Amino acid sequence: MKKGVKRLLISFGILAGLLLAANFGLNFWLKTQLPEYIKNNTDYKVSYKSLDVDLSTGNILATGISVNSKDPKNTDVIGIQGTVDTLKVSRFGIYDAIFNKTISSSDLLLAKPNLNIILAKPADQKTGKKRNPVSFENIRINEGKLTVFKHTKQKFLSVQQLDLVVENLQMTEEFAEDKLPVAFDRYSIKGQNFFFRPADVYAVTISSINTTDGQVAVENFKLIPLLSFAQFKKFYPQKTQLFECSIPKMEFKDVVLNKNKVSLSDADFQTPVFTVYNTGVKNAQKEKKKSDFEVHLENIKLKNAGVQINKADGSRLLSAGNLNLNINQLVFNKETAEQVIPVGYKDFTFSGKDIMYTDHQNIAIGSVALKPISGEIRDLSLTPGVQASGKTTMDLKSNHIAFNINKLEFINKKLNLDVKDILFENVNGTINAGEAKPKKNIGSGILQSVIIRKVSLKNSNITYDKGKEPLAFHDLNATVNGIEIGPKANSKELSFTIKDYFLTTHNFAYKTQFYNISLGLLKLNKNKIQINNFAMKPLVSRNQFIKMIPVERDLYDLKASQVTAEGDWDLFSDHKFINASHVVIQSADANIFRSKIPKDDPKIKPLYSKLLRSIKIPMNINTLDLKNSVLVYEEDTPESMGPGKLTFSNFNMNVKNLNSAKAKGKPTKVDINIHCSFMNLSPLSVNWGFDVADQHDAFTISGKTSNLPANGINPFIRPYLHVTATAGTIQEMLFNFKGNPAGLHGTFNLKHKDLKIAVLNKNNHEKKGFLTAVANVFLKSNSGNYPESVMVENVERDPTKSFFNLFWKGIEQGLKKTLIGKNVEKTEQKVKNAVSSVKEMKQSVKDIKEDIKQKKNETQPQEEKKEKKGFLNGIFKKKDNVEEK
Repeated sequence: MKKGVKRLLISFGILAGLLLAANFGLNFWLKTQLPEYIKNNTDYKVSYKSLDVDLSTGNILATGISVNSKDPKNTDVIGIQGTVDTLKVSRFGIYDAIFNKTISSSDLLLAKPNLNIILAKPADQKTGKKRNPVSFENIRINEGKLTVFKHTKQKFLSVQQLDLVVENLQMTEEFAEDKLPVAFDRYSIKGQNFFFRPADVYAVTISSINTTDGQVAVENFKLIPLLSFAQFKKFYPQKTQLFECSIPKMEFKDVVLNKNKVSLSDADFQTPVFTVYNTGVKNAQKEKKKSDFEVHLENIKLKNAGVQINKADGSRLLSAGNLNLNINQLVFNKETAEQVIPVGYKDFTFSGKDIMYTDHQNIAIGSVALKPISGEIRDLSLTPGVQASGKTTMDLKSNHIAFNINKLEFINKKLNLDVKDILFENVNGTINAGEAKPKKNIGSGILQSVIIRKVSLKNSNITYDKGKEPLAFHDLNATVNGIEIGPKANSKELSFTIKDYFLTTHNFAYKTQFYNISLGLLKLNKNKIQINNFAMKPLVSRNQFIKMIPVERDLYDLKASQVTAEGDWDLFSDHKFINASHVVIQSADANIFRSKIPKDDPKIKPLYSKLLRSIKIPMNINTLDLKNSVLVYEEDTPESMGPGKLTFSNFNMNVKNLNSAKAKGKPTKVDINIHCSFMNLSPLSVNWGFDVADQHDAFTISGKTSNLPANGINPFIRPYLHVTATAGTIQEMLFNFKGNPAGLHGTFNLKHKDLKIAVLNKNNHEKKGFLTAVANVFLKSNSGNYPESVMVENVERDPTKSFFNLFWKGIEQGLKKTLIGKNVEKTEQKVKNAVSSVKEMKQSVKDIKEDIKQKKNETQPQEEKKEKKGFLNGIFKKKDNVEEK
């Protein structure tokens, strides 16, 4: 037994001796032969002052190391050149280094390294040939100075005064778009004058990095373009943007770099400044490659950031200052990359001041604050830009805009938005409409469903100006509820509906070429309208109006104390309609002037039934009442001395079933009843009816007036017809007509007494005695107590004239047949013949005068002419004067 133990101990002693001898021999060999071996069997030349190796543990300690690549031009392996003051390696893979030509270690310590490293050329993906890797699980660098170059000798990374501790470091010489060149688990870093060039265009510089208790502080981070903007556009003509960024201070912790993933937390960026230079190149849409790259950022803060985006010409497009952003759990990965918004987040807050956007529409924002479910804007200002010609622009200011969101999400890349409310306060200014363009069908795009439950506009003054026709809303307050926008069924177009709305405005004004339309008060909702103090005033005089219009046209001067409407209507959705139960117009005062001096309008004038039928939406007004109103119609001709005038006072009109014949189940026959005072002298009643659905546009119109003094119509017939009624009374006038677009027919009955007229000269002053006598000879001055009705027949309509022109022609024929006789054509011819005889007599007198004058000039001396002048000439002159009367 003792002998066995003794032998075992001797064996262990011999083994220990052998190991000690081997270790001593290895150290002796490494010190004397390793540099030469490395030189002959690797791609590097190494020298050192001292070297100690523990064969049993693989630990190496070396000092005064110098390393160089044997062939600096060989880009297939990592190139190294420089010195290391002290190198300590734990568990060095000696076997792999000798036989597999790979360098690996569990722990590496570099003291005062000063190294230039040239990365190997990326592996050939086709051949699959791999480069000699260098692998260190854990690395520590003290007071290092490192410079890393790409295989092209372009500087890639450099740092000075580097103190670094990295655990589980993984490096790859292969370049992949979705993978990082380095990865590690834990780290501690401190260094100065960092330089990093991730691409040919940009470089990143950092003054210092310091890690304390896992918190990294970075000073003076800068992303610097290596080309001027002009050079960038020249050498990269397809690029759309050039970037520049500086961050004086930023802090973060828990950095993790792991293959295709970057994560960190509690990042704080102080006073960053971002600048973007747009080249003006339109970015052609390319097929997006799916990316496996992931970014996880927990609690990100930007404080007092500044942003500026420039146009291609160098001018400013957007600038913003004092921007603050907090984001919680920001995520970018292959799932979010497929979404419309390629990042995900749990929560964020954003605020900023002095935001300026400059284009055809300039936008200035005093301050803004945003959250995922709410937002607020202060001191918004919109002004037209320098290139705003022909485009819609706004010159508006608002001191407060706010909104709250119930839900915002994208499902299958379609937006589902539910907005709780939007508020606009104190919006003041003008919207200038641009040039009209052909309407295009707007597709639904990314919209799936948009609901805005409430929009409020408060205490605003807005003018909408379209073609120098401003529409002004003063003291405007409006609320719109239940706005819904979404794609139409079986269509790519959008539908738009509104549940209800409320609007009030004071001193509403709309200015056109000829009119200023104003309302003292407008109240409007889905079921009621109230208008106070309506006025439509001409902006030009009648003479100016006549000169400005190419064809004859009415000039209106309208007023109404109040207009109200009740019912329900929808003018915003795809299914527009008007269904009013009652419309009332109170105390209207209407003056309509028409001049016959301009050319006739050659356009065909449809009757009112066809006009109503041309309304494209269902419209039905059960009852329309015009109360206590005044209507004045004035008309002049080139021959008239001032306008003729018709006055209808105390005007009351009731209209039943005013419609467009498009509302199912609603009556289409329109009944109009009018009661008024004609010329402020006589009651007049009219019943007028037509069926809007009748494609033949038939109508009926009947009426009655009584006890009208004949001279009451002189204000119209005196200047227009050069005739005045001197005596008599129209005791009763009845008419009953039927018609269509071709003309009308019916009956006319006139009861009158002691009717006499006078024919005036061109100046409407002197009575033409002979013509007056002739006219009164043929005129029936008395109708008797029971006059017979006359038939109004074959009254043809001029389609270029209005309905009332046709109606007046019917009245005119009835008057002629009643006052002159049923054979009115023959009577008119007799009057014309009498007038012709008078004209022939006047011409004969003039001929005699000229003959006498000629003879006197031939036979008498000049003196005698003067003495005997006057007898015949006086007579003829007197005669002329009489005839001109």
